[in-house]
Amino acid sequence: MEVTKIKGINEKRAKDLEKLGITDTADLIGHFPRAYLDLRQAQSLKYAYHNDFVLTPGKIISIPMNAFAVRKGGFVKAVCEQEGFVFTVIWFNQPYVLSKLVQGKDYLFYGRVNHRNGQTSIVNPTYEFLENSVRMQGIIPQYSLKGSLTQKVMRSACLLAVNLEKPKSIIPSELQVKYGLGDLYSAYKTVHNPSNEQELREASNRIATEEYFSLISAYKFIKGDRNQARANEYSCTDKQLLDFIVKRFPFEFTDGQKQAVNGIFSNMKSPLVMNKLLQGDVGSGKTAVSMCAVFVCVSSGYQAVLLSPTEVLAQQNFNAVKNAFPDYNVEILTGSTSAKEKTSIKKAVKEGLVNILVGTHAVIQEDVVFKKLSLCVCDEQQRFGVAQRSSLLAKGVTPDVLVMSATPIPRTLSLIFYGDLDITTILDKPKMRIPIQTNLVPSHKYNDMLKFIENQVKEGRQAYFVCPKIEGDEEGTLMSVTELYQSLTESLPSLRIGLLHGKMKDKEKNAVMYAFKDKLIDLLVSTTVIEVGVDVPNASVMVIYNAERFGLSQLHQLRGRVGRSNLKSYCFLLTNSNSPIAIERLKVIKENSDGFKISEKDFKLRGSGDILGSRQSGKVSGELGSLVYDTEYIFLAKKISDEVFERAIKVPEIREVAIKKYHKLKDVALN
Repeated sequence: MEVTKIKGINEKRAKDLEKLGITDTADLIGHFPRAYLDLRQAQSLKYAYHNDFVLTPGKIISIPMNAFAVRKGGFVKAVCEQEGFVFTVIWFNQPYVLSKLVQGKDYLFYGRVNHRNGQTSIVNPTYEFLENSVRMQGIIPQYSLKGSLTQKVMRSACLLAVNLEKPKSIIPSELQVKYGLGDLYSAYKTVHNPSNEQELREASNRIATEEYFSLISAYKFIKGDRNQARANEYSCTDKQLLDFIVKRFPFEFTDGQKQAVNGIFSNMKSPLVMNKLLQGDVGSGKTAVSMCAVFVCVSSGYQAVLLSPTEVLAQQNFNAVKNAFPDYNVEILTGSTSAKEKTSIKKAVKEGLVNILVGTHAVIQEDVVFKKLSLCVCDEQQRFGVAQRSSLLAKGVTPDVLVMSATPIPRTLSLIFYGDLDITTILDKPKMRIPIQTNLVPSHKYNDMLKFIENQVKEGRQAYFVCPKIEGDEEGTLMSVTELYQSLTESLPSLRIGLLHGKMKDKEKNAVMYAFKDKLIDLLVSTTVIEVGVDVPNASVMVIYNAERFGLSQLHQLRGRVGRSNLKSYCFLLTNSNSPIAIERLKVIKENSDGFKISEKDFKLRGSGDILGSRQSGKVSGELGSLVYDTEYIFLAKKISDEVFERAIKVPEIREVAIKKYHKLKDVALN
């Protein structure tokens, strides 16, 4: 059903929902809350720390008139009092708030505390009259938003969509009874409007069981598609490959790298096409292993392509490939390649004069034609959708595929999620790497941290500051990159500070990133666009705001942007959450440096949340959002699916729904 059938969703809001991947009511009920606010107990503002988030009462004692309040980019301010303690409440870019405030009335505010110059304020809070407060009581879902959408609109729309869709389980009813599975419709209603934590957990577990049952069943239907006969034969010998490794790399391969190379070589010499995922921790040497596969390909007279998600990473890979293959023709094709160069490179690729093509999405374009493409390597595979990889594979005749990921995934989850890929894992830890010191920074230590970073810069180092969002959220619960950039500019006026985020044009992003690499910027304030592949050896500090909003594997990836040289490096995790689960998860990062151990612990703590480190927190299969569910229910789903197929229980909906969900979930999760 179209989302415009939902009360409160007009055409403008429908377009904003589409930006979130929501096109109908079925998508809407699967847009699960990214978090929940527990607003069942108010706090005293007087003892709150800087950057804490509080639910607190206050009486408005004056509303100073401000000419800027009516302008775009201005602010509205109210002076409030709480048991003799005076504070201000400030709303930026929300001039309409002015008409809703009443002097002398008691309100309930929820927002971020700011202590500055001896004064206390709450920034961009949600607010209500205290005497009839309804919306800010209980456990309140918080959704990812776009454009004109608000939390209030999204909460209402999701509940209305659940009632319209009335989702039904495709698990056979006899197995639902056998395994004590509750009503799926009720579970969806609960996650969008929970009464308590226990009820929410049970509902999340029920939905997770359904989703994984669909996904696992889909693999059983399609796994026969994996075996494809090879069309290209490679002439490379063991000795030639060994000589390549010894002569082209200035270091000895680790045992894990050697095992991975042997496995890939065996795959490429077999009668079946290789379709392999190579995963390994940050710095484990995946790129060197992939170059061995490239050598097997090009030394046999075929072409290879290396696809990278960003231009900066593509340039890094191009330089590495050029160094390893000085006797082969290597070219790079990206969005910023000039039109004249593109024409020349594409012509050479088509004629087979280019042995190895490195590039971004530009290599997927229809007019990029290969003569003898036989190997496709995708770096950071989670950044490419299934459709994009398929477009690349169509440029060759049954080419081998090697996709790489630095986001470690537990073997148990890999077998479920990557049912169509063989998996090779490099388990060795990086050699000669100084451990990164990781600390959780409480609010009252924030200024001490800034002073430490300032001293690091004076010693010639650089630092990253990462925020989860470009702009703050409706409740003011998130630090935005623009807000942080302004704050750091004021706090550290002597330092050169750069700003980087996804809304910037590619040319601007590349300019900022190269300026940082060239040491023209001291501090880089960024969203997670720097998560993948950026290599700046001089950067020794990583600061992550709202760290609880990221999955552990993603935090590990971000931390891996520093510690890429012999410099002592530091990672500071900042959080405003008082949730025991959130703190426990962050302690896992603090106490572990092994990405596989981290992903295993995250898997146990959250069931699966954000194992793939995708851009939305907790997004493992595209629809499970930030639901916190127990690991055992993934395996229960597998057990039920096995029983369905073993007993040949025929439910027509299973195949149709499972296959549809497989393509949708996988494309979203890998995109």
